[in-house]
Amino acid sequence: MNPYLKQYQRTEVETATPEKVLILLYDGAIQFLNKALIALDEKNIQEIHNNIVGAEHILLEFMNTIDFEQGGDFAVRLNALYQYLYNRLVDANMKKDKEIVHHVLGFLVDLRATWKQAINMTKPEAQAMMQNAGGDTYVSNDDYEDDDEYEDDDEYEDDDGE
Repeated sequence: MNPYLKQYQRTEVETATPEKVLILLYDGAIQFLNKALIALDEKNIQEIHNNIVGAEHILLEFMNTIDFEQGGDFAVRLNALYQYLYNRLVDANMKKDKEIVHHVLGFLVDLRATWKQAINMTKPEAQAMMQNAGGDTYVSNDDYEDDDEYEDDDEYEDDDGE
């Protein structure tokens, strides 16, 4: 990979909002599983393993960052879902099972879309709350990043198939 592109990507993640990082992580997990599916077709055992493990690591990161104190029952249920998906990937990796990878991939695509929708819904609500608070707490539209940054729903692979 081009070292300048790698540095750009690192900077993008380091300067991203938590919401953007969440979406980027989902994109990464989805991309890993798409690559695992290709490797499964090619019967490339090492690539299958590496890509499934990459998605597993992202699921572990999701589980490790859940705030159970703030999230309550939702956090418990979300953690259980992530644990289920992680366990399914472990199983898929051991069995080299394409159907299981597709199953987990479907969940991740749906979860990404749900989080993206939730993030986009909260922006106007947060702005209205700040405006109604009075005083000098006004937040302009310019303080929120454009929704365009989350519009890459269909781009799970690089142009060169990676």
